[in-house]
Amino acid sequence: MNVRKETDMSNTIRKARPLALSLIAFGAIARLLPHAPNFVPVGAMSLYSGARLRSWQAYLIPVSILAATDPILGLIFGFKAFTALTPFVYASFLINVWIGRHLRQTERVWHIGGAALLGSLQFFVITNFAVWAAGHWYPHTLRGLAECYAVAIPFFRWTLAGDLGYAAALFGLHAWLSRKYFPREQVAIEAAQ
Repeated sequence: MNVRKETDMSNTIRKARPLALSLIAFGAIARLLPHAPNFVPVGAMSLYSGARLRSWQAYLIPVSILAATDPILGLIFGFKAFTALTPFVYASFLINVWIGRHLRQTERVWHIGGAALLGSLQFFVITNFAVWAAGHWYPHTLRGLAECYAVAIPFFRWTLAGDLGYAAALFGLHAWLSRKYFPREQVAIEAAQ
């Protein structure tokens, strides 16, 4: 029985991801700091969660962080924390987690950068479609949809810059710190790379 307890404890320690969870906490705190519009760590944090956490954690933690920080941001900036657009925003970040699941066995910069770009693009497409479909700012015509996307382009630049910058920080710090201080969290890189 003691051997089984030791094995269970060893498995629990091996499954723990203190480095990954700490970096995600860094992303959550960075979301609350002053920033340019859409230059936030949430897209990169979702991508990173998908790549470095177990499946249930990867999906639950980013949504929990959004749900916890949205009301705080709403109080600070005076906007409604949850609206008709919230499910689309959260769904988009869950898609980022799914994209990140494909990065579990890589530290390649181009793969991570490509995934961040894909995440930024799908966020742009989904959330701006939701703004057009659910909102009253643009006519519900193809021209209105085109106008909605055109007006959102400056925000896309910031989204892309934030996703690429924060992805570089999260994945880069993880690679460095896992080699130096957290060897149990090193990425098991495929031999094909």
